[in-house]
Amino acid sequence: MIAFITFVTGLIFGLGLAIAEMTNPAVVLAFLDIFGDWNPSLIFVMGGAVAVGMIGYMIRNRRSKPWLADKWYIPTRQDIDKDLLSGAVMFGIGWGLSGYCPGPGLTALVNNPAEGFYFIGAVIAGSTLYHLRRDGSRAGQPNQAP
Repeated sequence: MIAFITFVTGLIFGLGLAIAEMTNPAVVLAFLDIFGDWNPSLIFVMGGAVAVGMIGYMIRNRRSKPWLADKWYIPTRQDIDKDLLSGAVMFGIGWGLSGYCPGPGLTALVNNPAEGFYFIGAVIAGSTLYHLRRDGSRAGQPNQAP
């Protein structure tokens, strides 16, 4: 059942990206170009995402546990550190340069394979470098959580 719900959720997410044209880097870059030929249409996409998120939190606040799990998995950290800031900066630079964030970037493998393979390759390379750096800095330190 969890696999089926995960599949349906991913399908709805992908359809939403396609309908909103978030899989088209030109539309995303036009949204980010607030001082040029700005296209504000993605504000409605963000508004819809915020509304769905708010409904999700309302459901979460009324239930002691999820329908298909034993407990809620909610992040508890609230600090802002250099890893968070540098990750946010790199994400923003990559998004601004390519017009893709990870979800729509996966669709590029089908819609625009040349760009998609470069983008997904960069994501994999960046993730690998992060994990190598993180694991190297924790070497010799027992019982460290990832």
